[in-house]
This record gives sequence, C-alpha cells and structure tokens, in this order.
Amino acid sequence: MVRPGLPKLIATDLDGTLVRSDDTVSAYTHEVLDRVRAAGIPVVGATGRGPRLTQLTRNDIRAADFLVMAGGGRVVDQSDPDGPLVLRDEWLSGAVLAELLTELEAAVGPLTVMVESSDEHDAPLWGDYHASWPYQDRFEARSRAECLSGNVIKAFARTADHHVDELLDVAQRIVPPHTATLTQAGLGFVEICPPGVDKATGLGVVAERLGVDPAEVLVFGDQPNDLPMFSWAGWARVAVANAHPAVHAAADEATLRNDDDGVAVYLDRLLTR
Repeated sequence: MVRPGLPKLIATDLDGTLVRSDDTVSAYTHEVLDRVRAAGIPVVGATGRGPRLTQLTRNDIRAADFLVMAGGGRVVDQSDPDGPLVLRDEWLSGAVLAELLTELEAAVGPLTVMVESSDEHDAPLWGDYHASWPYQDRFEARSRAECLSGNVIKAFARTADHHVDELLDVAQRIVPPHTATLTQAGLGFVEICPPGVDKATGLGVVAERLGVDPAEVLVFGDQPNDLPMFSWAGWARVAVANAHPAVHAAADEATLRNDDDGVAVYLDRLLTR
C-alpha cells in the first residue's frame, strides 16, 4: 500500500517511462520534477544507458541529483558542489563474458552480441551488426575477439530463434548470479551486466549516502530491468501504462503512458493532493 505523505526519494527509469516515444521529455515533466526537488525530495534517474550517454541523460532528467546508469553499474552524485562524484563503477571481465557466451550459445545457438566497452562520451557499441538495434549511429562492427579483449560495462545478446523474454529465461537458468546479472530493457536483447549490478543495488548506494530507507522510496518503470528496484522500494512502485506485463504485475499502481507524461501526472497529483 502507498504510504501517506511524501516519499523521501524518487527514482524513475528514463526510456519508455519518463522519455516519450519521440525521444523527448516535455516541458511539463521538467517543471514537475523541479517542483519535486523544491519540495526537498531528491530525484534519481535510473537507467540502462551507459556512462557514454551521460550528457544525453542529464539533458533528459535535468532535475536529477543522482544518476544510476548502466543498469546500476555506474552511480553518480550530481549534487556535490565540487562536481559530479562517481560513487560506483562496476565492469565485467571480458574473459568471464567469453565463457558465459560459449555456454549460452551451446544451449540456444549462435548469438548476435554487442558490448559497451567504453565510458567516453558518445562512444559506440562494438560487435555484431543487427538491423533491429535502434541506435546505429553509435555502433561499430568489431570481431568477437576484439569485443572480449578487455573489460566491458555490459553486453547485449539476442538470437533469431527466441523471443527476448524466452532467451532471458534460458540465460538466467544457465548463468549463475555470481557470474553476471541478466535482464532485458525492451530493446530485444538480453543485457549482461556485472554480478550484483542492477537498479536496486545502484539505488541502494544512493539511499545509503542520503540515509534514506528503501521503504521511503518511490519508483517508476516499464521494463524487466526495473523489477529489482520495484522489489527494493517500499513507498510505492508505479508502472506506466505501456509497461511490460511483468512490471504491471509487480507494481502497486499504474499511471498514464510515457507519451502522456505519466510520471509527471502522477507526481503532480502527489504534490498537490
């Protein structure tokens, strides 16, 4: 049940939740988030985007005091007066990833694989070309050996023979949690992150820094990579109307679609009730 009063911390996913289908965030949403901060509630952008997209992320959620990026692997305190402070920075071993992919391909067949191997601004993903990947302007074809030659922030994998939810289910049965964290974010690819990395553990870093209990945190999301923070947060878990069925099942409430500024509408009502 939703607690009375106001939460002590608010975290929202970006793509598919706060950000609209045309890749914009409305002036109304920015204004409501500014009011949230003015009410003394810190705002967190919790996203699967890697640190190479930090500038884009800051523009999409300008009110954010903290960023939880790469699905929880990179956590940044933006409220520090001396400038952004990295609180968490997790990477996955290329050798471990190579073994994991070998085991997975033995079970499901050949995989299309991409890796996020750099945190430099607008750095491309490396790997196998696939026409369905929506961000071709930030992609560079590289061999599997090149992709796995060093540590990576995360990897993406898909197969033509499995729906992404089916592939995720198989992968989670094969890959133990101490090896990697597996999820999907609505892009048609299973995402492979370092062990112990998800949005809940990333938000945990923020909550500990602020002295906030998870029971005092309100979260918004739309895809399975948001489920860990839905399990972790206790004030309320809110799904946008366009969310994945698993997210709706885990939510306390639903709000309007991302294209209808569902997060802002919910927060506006929360602030004025």
